[in-house]
Amino acid sequence: MLALLGLALSVVSAIGVLISAARAAATALPGRPQPWPDHLLRRTAALFGWAAGAVYALGLAGVAWSESEVGDGADSTPAPACRMGFDPETIRGLTHHHASYFPLRFDCVREDGTVYASDPDLVWMNWTWAALALTAALLFLGRRYRTELRAR
Repeated sequence: MLALLGLALSVVSAIGVLISAARAAATALPGRPQPWPDHLLRRTAALFGWAAGAVYALGLAGVAWSESEVGDGADSTPAPACRMGFDPETIRGLTHHHASYFPLRFDCVREDGTVYASDPDLVWMNWTWAALALTAALLFLGRRYRTELRAR
């Protein structure tokens, strides 16, 4: 259920990215809204915010999907995400897994306590959504600061 919600949020966020990108691009066209720098900052902040949401929701769906596969029928324990695509040496002694939704992680744990990541894509997703969210916040604060300076 959480995996489907994550996919739905990702689609909604992707649509938000497209709308925000079109609105930000519209500030370059004739007849643009005035004051156009304020509108550009606000629309670009929205673009980065929606993009951060899309990347996070996509990773959330991946972690939730891996979590839902555990204990679902024959040959589902230990987690299929920890076994598929790995050589026999890597999965030897696999006992259980740890899933985390913040930050996005799905780690596989061996008997000796060593851990390996089941999906290396989650690393770039964490960095990407965090960088996009930080950029959106900085653009929003920059717009507020610009408006305050203009008022003085």
